[in-house]
Amino acid sequence: MPAQRTALVTGANQGMGHQVARELVADGATVYVGSRDHARGAAAARAIGEGAVALQLDVTDAASVAAAAERIGREAGCLDLLVNNAAVATTRTGVRDVAELRASAAPTRVPLEEVRAVWEVNAFGPLAVTQAVLPLLRRSPDARIVNVTSALGSLGLAADPSSPQRPLFDPVYAASKAALDALTLSLMVELEGSGIKVNLVSPGFARTALVGFQGTETVESAAREVVRVARLGPDGPTGTFTTWQGVDVPW
Repeated sequence: MPAQRTALVTGANQGMGHQVARELVADGATVYVGSRDHARGAAAARAIGEGAVALQLDVTDAASVAAAAERIGREAGCLDLLVNNAAVATTRTGVRDVAELRASAAPTRVPLEEVRAVWEVNAFGPLAVTQAVLPLLRRSPDARIVNVTSALGSLGLAADPSSPQRPLFDPVYAASKAALDALTLSLMVELEGSGIKVNLVSPGFARTALVGFQGTETVESAAREVVRVARLGPDGPTGTFTTWQGVDVPW
């Protein structure tokens, strides 16, 4: 990764985002650690060390998004890398495990309020942040957007009767990631030839709070493709959709 770059990682106070921010700072980048709760973001930035800057950012709040973009512009002048990582699997409390979460997300009975709330974070949030910081990305000679999705959102896999992903496709988390994939593809199309690269990454099933720490991979392992793509320089590809194993995902 080129030195002296400025990055924003949303949802970076814990889990995948925190790991990505940590590795980018180790590369020499200045990383704005986006966190809905400023105190938690400040603690995360201190844990990462010099080069990490706490930034209050609620991706569902227009005023928060605008204030974050204004601050980055005022302090850094431009933005070289945006990692849209912030996500939720549910807004409900008291969900005991992944199995219960999936059962409660069945399309015939899930409350629409739950669908809307998750989509606000996972789909509309990344688009809102991207729109807000796009003028700062345009000022960079080597700008890249990395959207963190899930292979569960792949319509190609969900439509395949032989795919193990098919039974896991739901209208809440999985469909919100399918929507993010579609929004990312629209960004790829619009920004072709602009100099701003756009990539989509499905990380591994990490042991993070998103899944009640019931994942199968360490955060370090699960985040490796997000980090690899985030480190790509000006000659790196755009328009890719890859998994944590570094292979292409069907849209």
